[in-house]
Amino acid sequence: MNNDNRYSSHSHHDYDGMDNLKHEHGITDKHGDHKDQHQEHHVEHDHSGHNHHHGITDENGDHRDQHQEHHAEHDHSGHSGHDHHHHGSFKELFLKSLPLGIIIVLLSPMFGFELPFQFTFPYSDIVVAILSTILIIYGGRPFYQGAVDEFKQKEPGMMALVSLGISVSYLYSIYAVIITYVTGEHVMDFFFEFASLLLIMLLGHWVEMKAIGEAGDAQTALAKLVPKDAHVVLEDGLIEARPVADLQVGDLIRVQAGENVPADGTIERGESRVNEALLTGESKAVKKGPGDEVIGGSTNGEGVLYIKVNETGDQSFISQVQNLISQAQSQPSRAENIAQKVAGWLFYIAVIVALIAFVVWMVIGDIPTAVIFTITTLVIACPHALGLAIPLVTARSTSLGASRGLLVKDRQALEIAQDADVMILDKTGTLTTGEFKVLNVELFNNKYNKEEIIALLAGIEGGSSHPIAQSIISFAKQQDIRPASFESIDVISGAGVEGKAGGHRYQLISQKAYGRNLDMDIPKGATLSVLVENDDAIGAVALGDELKPTSKELIKALKKNNIQPIMATGDNEKAAQGVAEDLGIEYRSNQSPQDKYELVKTLKDERKKVIMVGDGVNDAPSLALADVGIAIGAGTQVALDSADVILTQSDPGDIESFIDLAHKTTRKMRQNLFWGAGYNFIAIPIAAGILAPIGITFSPALGAILMSVSTVVVAINAILLRLDPKK
Repeated sequence: MNNDNRYSSHSHHDYDGMDNLKHEHGITDKHGDHKDQHQEHHVEHDHSGHNHHHGITDENGDHRDQHQEHHAEHDHSGHSGHDHHHHGSFKELFLKSLPLGIIIVLLSPMFGFELPFQFTFPYSDIVVAILSTILIIYGGRPFYQGAVDEFKQKEPGMMALVSLGISVSYLYSIYAVIITYVTGEHVMDFFFEFASLLLIMLLGHWVEMKAIGEAGDAQTALAKLVPKDAHVVLEDGLIEARPVADLQVGDLIRVQAGENVPADGTIERGESRVNEALLTGESKAVKKGPGDEVIGGSTNGEGVLYIKVNETGDQSFISQVQNLISQAQSQPSRAENIAQKVAGWLFYIAVIVALIAFVVWMVIGDIPTAVIFTITTLVIACPHALGLAIPLVTARSTSLGASRGLLVKDRQALEIAQDADVMILDKTGTLTTGEFKVLNVELFNNKYNKEEIIALLAGIEGGSSHPIAQSIISFAKQQDIRPASFESIDVISGAGVEGKAGGHRYQLISQKAYGRNLDMDIPKGATLSVLVENDDAIGAVALGDELKPTSKELIKALKKNNIQPIMATGDNEKAAQGVAEDLGIEYRSNQSPQDKYELVKTLKDERKKVIMVGDGVNDAPSLALADVGIAIGAGTQVALDSADVILTQSDPGDIESFIDLAHKTTRKMRQNLFWGAGYNFIAIPIAAGILAPIGITFSPALGAILMSVSTVVVAINAILLRLDPKK
């Protein structure tokens, strides 16, 4: 029998008005109970060749596919001219160029002075010239290809400067060797400076690729969740091991206890508990049986499951999450655009200053002196550190965020969030658990103790699948209280339920149906069900939607950051008021999706920066309209599409982590822009010889050292980006 309609007159939780909408859109609820085909296209792609397909970077930064090659570092406003940083593997280029570079450095005096570790022999300069030619052709290739790309875009920048620096030092050195043999007079070369500059540049790019590769760690970790092979059940009942890539829609696969599910699908046979923390953020395993759907990457518990594959391709949940991380890496941010503009300015400044220095020093000195100052100017101007400044921070930030369950789809969200004025928060499932829980059980009759009242409550609710009934039954189970045995149970239309047990007739009805005041403290926003015997209340149970443990801390953090929290919920006034008063925040109740949208619009019209936090379904319009949209839970396609940031663990505390990450990331970007560009503007005039009259000059080698120091500074500064430990 079913008595689920008995609460129709006092439906106290409309789940933000979402019940109908969830069924319409096939949205997964907190327990993963209801999902339709729209939702369930999380089927695994080629996980046997998974790393290659998605361009996952290994720990050395070696392997990136075409997509990642062209987007991992600085996409800079989408200019294809900046894809140049990825022509080949910088690790391989550096390691193969290193022996040549070391020999050149050992055989070439630095700035004309032989160091203790250097030596020469007859015709050693010719050997050096040959090795340098090989080095510039092999090791310099990515820089020249990049420079060509930049000039095609009519936006010369970093790679053009690097190419100019190594070209000038190489060509002048070749000229010096030829003149030395033709005239018999020794002319100083710059092979040492050329080789050291090229090696430093290759090393810097390798370090950069490795740092950016850290953001791929989250992708790699996700890929590991999905097994490479699936156990396919054939028509004759035999089991065949088959690569996940070869699975077809309709295949029946067997998943043993303890194994990870290889593909998204529907359970045909078997029962088990499945850990779907990736989807719901719930650490508890969810009970699954025939007809229930499971996600590739979730872990099967104690039973054997036979699962029918729903669909294949790149639409799996895990694949979508990986794509989000890749997108976050490839999108240029405002700070990155600034970095590219600064690089452009530096190029023109460096070329103009270098030409002026060449002319001036040729007039007041000689050609070798003029070339020395010109080369030094170009070396010192090389904005390698500037090129690293923003990508290293964003890579580190994305990686940190992913480790906290923060998937930042649009990295501009980090820059915008730190200036936010208002945060609008959904209630059910965002600030609260979205589940009915027994908050309090009260006694009104000395004939019964608390355990007996709980047993009666659980017994009279025994035949119902209603959330209220289930929460009471679960509560009794947690208390190890056996439900009372009822001989009959009947529905009281619009009021509750009644039943007979041990010769007594009991009713469990709403407070409204009971019609009398009760002497008890009712928790804010809770719904009361009264247990009645002979028209007198003998007990009552208060049920409510509990606040998540981290909600209060989040509100404190928002207020500390001068962000005004506003709760906007589709729930009724009483429930909304209770939660809002508990948290000490402003609220709006009975809000439709349109109302929430209008609220965001009104605030934006007041020139306020708005962050919207919701479940990504009924909140989709307002998530998309807000300056930053944060979706709680990554289980819905709507959330993936409409939000800028996704909290995979459905924990409000992660919003605090996001705000913290936003502030720290933006601060690091500014610091790195200063370190990456600031020294250039000071050093370029000095390198050109403006302070030479008072005896202060930069050699090309010192220029290369300063440039590499700046690179190390921005790299270390980015790595030092940390998030406070979760409380």
